[in-house]
Amino acid sequence: MSGSSDPLVPGNPSPETMPGEAHLAGQSQFNWGCLIAPLLGLALVGVLVCGGLVVGITLPAMSAAREAAQRMNCSNNMKQIGLALHNYHAAYNQLPPAYTVDEEGNKLHSWRVAILPFMEQQALYQQIDLSKPWDAPENAVVASTVVSAYVCPSKVGDPLMTTYVAVVDSSGMFEGAIPTKFAQATDGLASTILLVETEHENEVHWMSPEDIDLPTLLERSEYDSHQGGGHVVMGDGAVQFITNSIEVGLLESLVTKDGGEDYSSR
Repeated sequence: MSGSSDPLVPGNPSPETMPGEAHLAGQSQFNWGCLIAPLLGLALVGVLVCGGLVVGITLPAMSAAREAAQRMNCSNNMKQIGLALHNYHAAYNQLPPAYTVDEEGNKLHSWRVAILPFMEQQALYQQIDLSKPWDAPENAVVASTVVSAYVCPSKVGDPLMTTYVAVVDSSGMFEGAIPTKFAQATDGLASTILLVETEHENEVHWMSPEDIDLPTLLERSEYDSHQGGGHVVMGDGAVQFITNSIEVGLLESLVTKDGGEDYSSR
């Protein structure tokens, strides 16, 4: 007990006999914890608020970067398809028809099947029974095979479905079962659409002999392939991004291969 600092213990100095500095320290009853705790609390709130702002700013930026990358990959897919069509034309002096038909006029296969050998898919092409419809049991294995170049990276859902389609119309580059030639594009290949990227609601199986017609293209659904629009492949192989703000008349004139439209004022 003799070592106790309690002033009430005999032999210990009383408050009145202790040095002044020690007395002043003993007299100070301010609780610094009462000040520090709120400050720490404010700091924590500040971190949380700032963190929220960082998350709020970062997420849209990350989303925009992801979409930009997907859009670039999609453009590369369409360039590959456009090149395959040009190589097909170089080999056969014509484009593939939009679809093949049997003797009775029933649709069998898509142009996307016809260009497989020009997309480094010769082995897959050789497995197809071209005399039978694309969805016949004989073609079931190939029909269940994903061709990555036909899949837009932004597309959700079944990867066997594609949004890369032709505009089947007698005025365009794909007239149906009748093949066309680049020489027929008297409007100029750079001014004529070869393929388009349609909205997800119009997607088709990549082997299916189905695409879209001109009225469907001109409807321009609000469900874009990408934010604000979608890609097209022009006759010269160039890939362009068409926004939803494009004039319907201009879009229609870009589909026609020999309409003689004047683009100078547009």
